[in-house]
Amino acid sequence: MNIIFKYRMLSDESDHFVRDFEVFPDMKLSEFSDFLLDALHYDKCMVSIFKADEQWRPIEEFSEIDLGDDIPGAPRSMDSVRLMDVTSDFHERIIYTFDMLNNRSYYLELLDMQRPQADLEYPRVAFEHAPVPDQYDPEATEDSGSIFEEMMSDYNEFDGDDGYDDEF
Repeated sequence: MNIIFKYRMLSDESDHFVRDFEVFPDMKLSEFSDFLLDALHYDKCMVSIFKADEQWRPIEEFSEIDLGDDIPGAPRSMDSVRLMDVTSDFHERIIYTFDMLNNRSYYLELLDMQRPQADLEYPRVAFEHAPVPDQYDPEATEDSGSIFEEMMSDYNEFDGDDGYDDEF
């Protein structure tokens, strides 16, 4: 494939958790899910993927279980849908639900489409910040430095500088 999709993953359990993934858009959703579980170091589990609107409301569900076409409104099988069939425009969103009973999910947004680099292997984790929330215990999530605070620390040089005069 001549293009790579770059997704940013966030969690509502940790303001600090960020992952960027670069993947082939022709991956089946089931392959994408397996890649995410592996990248997060999670055990194999039942997941659903939802196409979401700009307010993160689910639009369409894709399931690991193939319920066939006989049931109206049943989710489509992840084995029959490619990633590019779900998101193909910038800022389109996916909800990756890995714990149905406790309604725990990750939120992914398509940030970029680019040509693959010859010296890199795909799919891959392109960026990571903060520990991954625990798969089984959301209370065990370790809170470490905010990504926002870390990125903005370069601009704190005027903090406490009373000699700085912004009046003319």
